[in-house]
Amino acid sequence: MANSSPIDQIQAVVSEDFIAVDQHIQQQLSSDVPLVQTIGQYIVSAGGKRLRPLLVLLSARACGFNGEARIALAAVIEFLHTATLLHDDVVDMSDLRRGRDTANAKWGNAPSVLVGDFLYSRAFEMMVDISDLEVMRILSNATTVIAQGEVLQLMKVRDASTTEAIYMEVIRAKTAMLFEASTHAAAVLSDVAPQQRDALKRYGDKLGIAFQLVDDLLDYQGDAEAMGKNVGDDLAEGKPTLPLIYTMREGSDAQAQLVRQAIQQGGLEQIEAISAAVRSSGALEYTAKLAQRYATEAIEALGALPPSDARDAMELLANFSVSRSF
Repeated sequence: MANSSPIDQIQAVVSEDFIAVDQHIQQQLSSDVPLVQTIGQYIVSAGGKRLRPLLVLLSARACGFNGEARIALAAVIEFLHTATLLHDDVVDMSDLRRGRDTANAKWGNAPSVLVGDFLYSRAFEMMVDISDLEVMRILSNATTVIAQGEVLQLMKVRDASTTEAIYMEVIRAKTAMLFEASTHAAAVLSDVAPQQRDALKRYGDKLGIAFQLVDDLLDYQGDAEAMGKNVGDDLAEGKPTLPLIYTMREGSDAQAQLVRQAIQQGGLEQIEAISAAVRSSGALEYTAKLAQRYATEAIEALGALPPSDARDAMELLANFSVSRSF
């Protein structure tokens, strides 16, 4: 264990639950239409850290809840996340995710969108089986917010006037919302006191924001092979992320103009010059400091929970979210 990665250490706390979730996912991917099952299996088996179902399992354990519904809830969350990935890759015209061809690159846009729809539908069937109205409310609201976040981000593509406030609105909806739904729904399912529900909800929100901030930071200093995506992807798509927004706001006139033009045009023709501008403007330090602030707030929220191995793992996860290189 001493030589294992932080993620391995965190997952080890709920390793048996993780196996049960994987089995449940495989069962629920079953379909009479072969292509549905093929694409579903392809993207679900693509690896990744499975952070969102992990958050469900850790939250339930931290609340002392061992009911079978925690396994189903973790699978629901993974299905919702996977559906958004399928749709995202079509919208972004991405060809690489987690080091492999995206489903749309392999099978085309139409099958990817439709299998994403299947996963959403199956997730809601599984929610009904859980039979908790408050959990359904949390998850249905989350899917609405995520969809709105996707549209807002789409509206801001190639918009160099995007502010930090709008950027934060986008990442809170697109990324943090499902983190928050994972921890909040698990707390509700565990039937803990309102104070602990609020604490876990807050933890998920803060962790999700910290995680996305670091993702956007790594777009300019990450390892493409380790990350399983193309470094500079967001810039190529004309997405104004925080390092770019900060460079336009705080950098020199020349740096601001360079970044503004790149966002408006898209593409990676000036990637080296832009990366240099982002680094010299202090944008990476600013983004890292903000991510650390949110990670610290996530850890502070855990103070409302009783001591446990799960709470320790959640604190480790918050620290890992800002120290990682992938």
